[in-house]
Amino acid sequence: MGVRLMVVDDHRLLAEALASALKLRGHRVLAATAPTSGAAAELVVSRAPEVCLFGTAAPAGPGVFDPIVHIKRERPQVAVLVLGPVPSPRGIAAAFAAGASGYVRHDERIEGVERAMVKARTGEAAVAPQLLQGAFAELLNPAAQPDDEGRRLLRMLTPREAEVLVRVADGENTRLIAAGMGIAPSTARTHVQRVLMKLGVGSRLEAAALAARTGLLDRAAADAARAGPDSLV
Repeated sequence: MGVRLMVVDDHRLLAEALASALKLRGHRVLAATAPTSGAAAELVVSRAPEVCLFGTAAPAGPGVFDPIVHIKRERPQVAVLVLGPVPSPRGIAAAFAAGASGYVRHDERIEGVERAMVKARTGEAAVAPQLLQGAFAELLNPAAQPDDEGRRLLRMLTPREAEVLVRVADGENTRLIAAGMGIAPSTARTHVQRVLMKLGVGSRLEAAALAARTGLLDRAAADAARAGPDSLV
């Protein structure tokens, strides 16, 4: 027996193509729409399908699963199945935390989508074992992220040195650094030398580039602001 469903996707053309393919296979598609329309969740709530296929290109994006939260709050009986790229652990966790009943890769064959729909309709969790294996593997062996390096480097600097780094990145010379921080030029010069040594770079320009590339600059700026003008030199 066919499933009564709706298709919601970031790209309307993809939603309509998937809807057409499922219609040909005997399923009843109530609507195909895009979540960016702002009314997609309300439409799902009003139509109350058995299954909602929710396609997204950014499963770990902020707020991307808010429509699912709304749907499940208003229509808890609707099974929502997320279609997306190979997800990060955060993407899978966010989908299920929002109330999704499953996660299917968007390049899955139509037969695989159908099997997941049937599982979701009966209340089963519909997620391929290999997706879970990949997610758990990433959790156990996480790839280094840019801000991980920034955090590591920042731990090597004192709050005062972090402030010096921010000033270096702003293009201040030794005299301006000393004046801005209320310290002697010789002390400012020592701080700069220590920052270069700890970061493993040979010039102020290299230090600024490394700080910007790793996210260290934003973290250093926050630390410098917290340190305030009364910090010890």
